[in-house]
Amino acid sequence: MFRRFASLPGNLRGAILMSLGAVLFAVEALFIRWMSERGIPTTTQLLARSLGQLVWVLPLIAAGGLAVFRTRRAGLHLLRGLSSAATWGLYFLSFAFLDLATATVLSFTNVMFTTMLAGPVLGERVGAARWAGTLIGLAGVAVMLRPGTEVPVLGALVALGAALAWCGITLTSRMLSRTERTETVLAWVGLVTSLCVLPFALWGWRPIGAGDALILLVFGLLTPGIIWFVTEALRAGEASAVAPFQYLRLVVIMGFGWLLFAEIPDLWALAGAAIILTGAVIVTIAEARRR
Repeated sequence: MFRRFASLPGNLRGAILMSLGAVLFAVEALFIRWMSERGIPTTTQLLARSLGQLVWVLPLIAAGGLAVFRTRRAGLHLLRGLSSAATWGLYFLSFAFLDLATATVLSFTNVMFTTMLAGPVLGERVGAARWAGTLIGLAGVAVMLRPGTEVPVLGALVALGAALAWCGITLTSRMLSRTERTETVLAWVGLVTSLCVLPFALWGWRPIGAGDALILLVFGLLTPGIIWFVTEALRAGEASAVAPFQYLRLVVIMGFGWLLFAEIPDLWALAGAAIILTGAVIVTIAEARRR
């Protein structure tokens, strides 16, 4: 079966892998909602995810020893780790305020924020297509958060804060990729994120049963696979062809939100979501072609 898969055209393999990553991203959101309803503190969920991420990079650390942490850009690694902790903390928290689809859609605005910051931070030339996608996406946010909307303002701000913090991951990753090895970046982010989350997890800790502990274990070990699927997808196919498949997670999220939690966004929310998704896809394709 693996040989058959390996023989497929690169873009098709990339699309399949990116789609699997999108489904796993949706599964992560479902886990978050499920664990929250079971009363598992958000900080405990975050600790499980960050430790799971660290487990995934342990083979790299074992193979390279402490030399894997050797760098001249420790400050940038620290910033990336802090951005990661802030992103996932706010992202997880957003599901406590918003329905699954709304929280997911607002997370897509990270590509628009990245576009706006790419010029002043990285000195990149931002083309017309990326600006057009950004403006379209922001218009979609305005539609979703129009006056009189049922979307909680605090929840929307938390979700948009997560998207903005996501830019810190994206921008620092681009800067680090110029000089750092991938294993060094992964090792640092796993360590810094875990150390950032640990005090909050201890502060908000409450005893959990064996069932909840098992859920956290599966969640922590499973969800870091997202980054593996995305990385392998981009390795297999052209970015402009495979990157848009990451947005498949919205369809999966909406379907399961309806089936499991009876969450049905109103027409205005759906319209805003469609506009944001359109803008995000435009920016993603334009960015991939530029690269």
